[in-house]
Amino acid sequence: MKNLPRLFAAIVVVVLVSPTLRADLNVPKIFSDSMVLQRDQSIPVWGWEDAGTEVHVLFEGEVKKATAGDDGKWMVRLSPQKAGGPYKMVIEGQNRVEFNDVLVGEVWLCSGQSNMEWTVSNSNNPKEEIAAANHPRIRHIKFAHRPSAEPLTDVPSSGWQVCSPKTVGGFTGVGYFFGRELQGELDVPVGLIGCNWGGTRIEPWTPPVGFKETPGLSDIADKLDEFPTKNNQGKVNHQSPLALYNGMVHSIVPYGMRGAIWYQGESNNGEGMLYHEKMKALIHGWRKVWGNDSMPFGFVQLAPYTYGGDPTRLAGIWEAQTATLKVPHTGMAVTVDVANLKDIHPRNKQDVGRRLALWALSESYGQKGVVYSGPIYKSMKVKGSGIRVSFDHVGGGLVSRDDKPLNWFTIAGDNGKFVEATATIDGQDVVVTAESVAKPTAVRFGWSQLAEPNLSNKEGLPASPFRTDSN
Repeated sequence: MKNLPRLFAAIVVVVLVSPTLRADLNVPKIFSDSMVLQRDQSIPVWGWEDAGTEVHVLFEGEVKKATAGDDGKWMVRLSPQKAGGPYKMVIEGQNRVEFNDVLVGEVWLCSGQSNMEWTVSNSNNPKEEIAAANHPRIRHIKFAHRPSAEPLTDVPSSGWQVCSPKTVGGFTGVGYFFGRELQGELDVPVGLIGCNWGGTRIEPWTPPVGFKETPGLSDIADKLDEFPTKNNQGKVNHQSPLALYNGMVHSIVPYGMRGAIWYQGESNNGEGMLYHEKMKALIHGWRKVWGNDSMPFGFVQLAPYTYGGDPTRLAGIWEAQTATLKVPHTGMAVTVDVANLKDIHPRNKQDVGRRLALWALSESYGQKGVVYSGPIYKSMKVKGSGIRVSFDHVGGGLVSRDDKPLNWFTIAGDNGKFVEATATIDGQDVVVTAESVAKPTAVRFGWSQLAEPNLSNKEGLPASPFRTDSN
């Protein structure tokens, strides 16, 4: 009975303030009312208490308990659940925390730089999209921009927000349109974790293990102790390797989720195939820290844009991104047809989200017959004075999306000089020729930052730029 006053006070605090502000029991801000938990996987729930305190987590008739360690941390893993809700989660230690309106469904991390952070309110047709956003089973949480020299255990967030015309304007556009497609097709709740920051490079998002286990990045891996560091004002450069993994991503590990979607690369433009190594480090690193070697990872190939300088620099990033498809359980949304050459933030986030969703529906959810990619270069054969190019992902067949002759093909002979070429669809292939090249050796397609080529499949998904002379 002597503990009753303390317990009563704790209950009053639970009613009056956010659960994450308790003096005793504490949980990270990824947990809140209206959250979405990942279905069909064990559900990690963790937090902090006084060392040695026993904590009970109650959810859907199940009770799991753990004891806070010397560092105060505790964790339980709830049994896998089917999609559904709303439910209540109760956590009891020295005080009691309740989370209401909890759903179980599909959870995806939405990360990258500004094109992922870009909101619904700044996407195409914002008034119509916002007015129609009555999707209470779609939820979104946005984390604050927070670089750190050391891994943080908690970071400020918006809390989980229920999708409605009042809230959706601030959601990630790509993430929302991706989630809307999934929710419509799968008929389950969808949770979107917005962990993104405009203008950022890829290195700060990558965990240490990603660098250490990617041989091509030993120059970074060997200096991890030097990244990131605080300056004289005590601030960390948010572009330093590890800075945003430490400050933003680490705090949500190991929250249960299906996979990640990623839109980034503009700030690494010009790195060519080095960017491929950095993507491998990011993907491998995230999979390692989440303990899921097959975690799906979908990404967006950058859109054409007038960057200036060498017009082929962007093509080098495209090549690196396409090469990343060799990493298992990855997918790429090509955007050469939904660009704005004068705006690095093209407003058509609807098609970007839909294309990522097509990949997820096919590859992560096993839907049959889904064409989720436009043509991807497979091989070439020299035939007389022409080159026959073959593709994967031709879908129902190759077409010109504007019914005009195929454009942005060039061809070269032994001298290595590329000239504009004539390209013709022949069955499932494209035959490329030029009158001035009698003995061709190589083909390039869309190899310029200004390229908006018209080759696609009949499903309307555009072909990715490529070159055959990369080796």
